[in-house]
Amino acid sequence: MQVLLPEGWAPPVGYSNGIAVPAGRLIFVAGQVGWNEKQVFESEDLAPQFEQALTNVLAVVASGGGEPGHICRMTAYCCDKPAYLAARPQLGRIWRAAMGRHFPAMSMIFVSDLLDHPGKIELEATAVVPAR
Repeated sequence: MQVLLPEGWAPPVGYSNGIAVPAGRLIFVAGQVGWNEKQVFESEDLAPQFEQALTNVLAVVASGGGEPGHICRMTAYCCDKPAYLAARPQLGRIWRAAMGRHFPAMSMIFVSDLLDHPGKIELEATAVVPAR
C-alpha cells in the first residue's frame, strides 16, 4: 500500500489523500452503525457509537481475511457535526487504539439523519487483502 501525496502538497492530518494498492482480494464493507452484533445500540453518544461502528468494520474485514492495515478507503456519515467536533480528541484515541497510525483515504460527510435510530455515525470501507 502506497500513500499518495502530490508534490508540494501539505500532508493531511488524520487521513490520506490517496492510496495505491497492488492487486488483491477486494472487500467492500457496507455502512456500519454503532450497534452491537445483535443490532442493539448500547449508547446514544457519538464516541461509543464510533468505536462500535469501527469495531464492526474491522470485524467484517477480518471475516474476509483482512486486517486494519488493509483498509484503503473509508467514508463516515455523521448526523451531529457539533458532537463530532467536540469528540474529535476522543475519536482520535479510539482510532489509534483500533487502527494505530494507519490512515486510509477518507471522507467525512454530514447528513441530516441515518436510517437506524438512534444512530449518529455510519462508517463504510474498502479493503484490499494482498494476494497470496
